Amino acid sequence: MNPLVPPAQRAVLAASVLAALLPLSVSAQTTSSLPGVMVNATRFPEEARPLPFGVSVITAGEIERSGATTVNDAIMRILGVVGRQDFYGGGEYNLDLRGFGSTADVNQVIIVDGVRLSESDLGGTRLAGIPIDTVERIEVLRGSGAVLYGEGATAGVIVITTKAGAGIVRPSGATVRAAAGSYGLRDLRADATLSTGGFLLDANAQKRKADNHRDNFRSDLDAAAVTGQWIGDTGRVGIRLSREDLDTGLPGALTLAQYQANPRQTTTPLDRASINGQRVGAFGEVRLGDWQLGLDVAHRDKTLRSINGGFPYDYDIDADTASLRARHSGRFGSLQNTFVAGIDSLHWQREVLGAFGTKGTQHSRGIYVKDDLTFATGTRVSAGWRTERIRKDTSAAPTTPVADTLNAWELGVSHPVLQDVTAYARTGRSFRLANVDEFSFTLPGALLRPQTSRDTELGVRWSYAGGSIDARLFRSQLTDEIGFDPNAASVFGPLPANINFDPTRRQGLEIDARQELTKQVALRANASVRRATFRSGPYAGKDVPLAPRQTASLRAEWRPSAEHLLTGGVNWVSSQHPDFGNTCSMPAYTTADLRYAYTWRNAEFSLAASNLFDKKFFTQAFACVAGQPSAIYPEPGRAVTAAVRVSF
Repeated sequence: MNPLVPPAQRAVLAASVLAALLPLSVSAQTTSSLPGVMVNATRFPEEARPLPFGVSVITAGEIERSGATTVNDAIMRILGVVGRQDFYGGGEYNLDLRGFGSTADVNQVIIVDGVRLSESDLGGTRLAGIPIDTVERIEVLRGSGAVLYGEGATAGVIVITTKAGAGIVRPSGATVRAAAGSYGLRDLRADATLSTGGFLLDANAQKRKADNHRDNFRSDLDAAAVTGQWIGDTGRVGIRLSREDLDTGLPGALTLAQYQANPRQTTTPLDRASINGQRVGAFGEVRLGDWQLGLDVAHRDKTLRSINGGFPYDYDIDADTASLRARHSGRFGSLQNTFVAGIDSLHWQREVLGAFGTKGTQHSRGIYVKDDLTFATGTRVSAGWRTERIRKDTSAAPTTPVADTLNAWELGVSHPVLQDVTAYARTGRSFRLANVDEFSFTLPGALLRPQTSRDTELGVRWSYAGGSIDARLFRSQLTDEIGFDPNAASVFGPLPANINFDPTRRQGLEIDARQELTKQVALRANASVRRATFRSGPYAGKDVPLAPRQTASLRAEWRPSAEHLLTGGVNWVSSQHPDFGNTCSMPAYTTADLRYAYTWRNAEFSLAASNLFDKKFFTQAFACVAGQPSAIYPEPGRAVTAAVRVSF
């Protein structure tokens, strides 16, 4: 452990690691295990235990008991994933799975009900518009998911499955939730399910208004979705529609002096933005003997209208995706074989409006195959391959379009070394091309090469009566990583530009553990110790900006009786550097949340507090001035929320 970490923060990390290792105190004679956890991150549902890679799962029950208000909030709060406040309001945070800093969003893939939501620019992927009450499960696939999900999946894949998307017949019912809290929060949610015969109709809506914690940061969010599907004995077919509308102020960045004097102030009192998006899609699944087939097609559009520093920045995005996949499972003597293949297609277009408007496009088509062979001993061998043809173009770039055919592969093996203990290993290759924002702003005459990564992971997974633990070592060796350097070397001297970095590396240890101490008390802990560094060049040995070396989280649930529930957690993130030269540091921070809920008949009354000890901190800064961080975006102080939820 870094000896420079302050004792108090070191204690938080140590406590979380200790909680993660708590299962080791269980008697070795314990052989019964918890029911198998099923995941969808493999494109078809299967049990997580024999998988040759790490995957963390958050269930609907955990989300509800934690009091998380958005998908981002749930992943940060329950899994301890690093998040950085988005520039726009509405509760959005940029998630960072494995230390990619400002390019985290373009190095991980977001999937919602089988549809890829990740954008082909640097505008970020919005998750706060997904009503949290509709989410059935969130799966975080740690490390490369390039074979199954293609470009930009080096850090991992976040797979979100809604209750409608799970394809499970549920009884008719409805829920209404109203909440009010600090910073002018008013939140109203409603969802309903109609189930008759094999037909299932799900509808939900949310209205959220808040002044938020800074001047000119007031936000107004409306979201709604409806899904209709028919579920039969051999499959299902359906359509889904959703919409999100956000209006928000943009308070701007602060210098360190401004932050220390008044973190609530705004430096851009006239800046505003509105984001509107809608999705429509169709899906189908069918089982034909040993075969399973799935199809997802979707169209989505997104519009941004904004004023930044007195200047408008507006654009329209249209995206069409299609995914056809198949799986065959069969036995060959004592061998169990599972074969998966599929085709993914994406057409994405963004038109920036105005006198200096531009048009950017991406067309891609990927084909993948993956085979898993399980021996009678339980040993599982996995191999996968993907080839993807990608073409990106923009009228803003004086160069030719970016076009290439890139390949990803992976080899994995898992083995049950004991009845409830599985060891696994995986290696592979992942990739991405520069997006339209990156290759349109480069050094004069420079062309950005494809980014590639060699990814390796070793892990052990133990599931037993009362808990589980998953620990993994990982390393990603990146070549030609794409990112923005404000002082890129050129023949004209240092210039701000997107470049191919000198070789970089991400490596570290991650632990995800659960423990039921009693029927009334449960713990969940996550901890990571990692390094994201430059391997050579002028920044050799330096940390990648905005990549903390350690994180830890510890959550607890206590249900003293059927009517009462107390949940809470502590999250700690170590210091990080906002600049390439590591000349200054953003302070480490610790936050805590607490929630009490009382159930009476069909109603739940709750009182929750986030940032319980009113810690003054920030997760986003982009510069160093005189050895101190600057361009700061402050986080909120303590916030208290009272809510009532009624189920019918």
